[in-house]
Amino acid sequence: MCQAKVLLQRGDGSEVIMEDVTFLKVEDDVVWLSRFFEPPVAVQAVFREADFLKHTVTLLPLDKGERG
Repeated sequence: MCQAKVLLQRGDGSEVIMEDVTFLKVEDDVVWLSRFFEPPVAVQAVFREADFLKHTVTLLPLDKGERG
């Protein structure tokens, strides 16, 4: 299967915010994520990169007042 792990990058590190992600949609400053048989979850972030070999997607959090 080709599910991805979604990371939120903060400073020098990153945290896993969702694993086994099967769907990702970017709408302005909202990234929608979902897994099999679960409703989508909205994350206030911007897309940074996808590494298909590692099955990871990295997002950057929005600072207050920042808009995409």
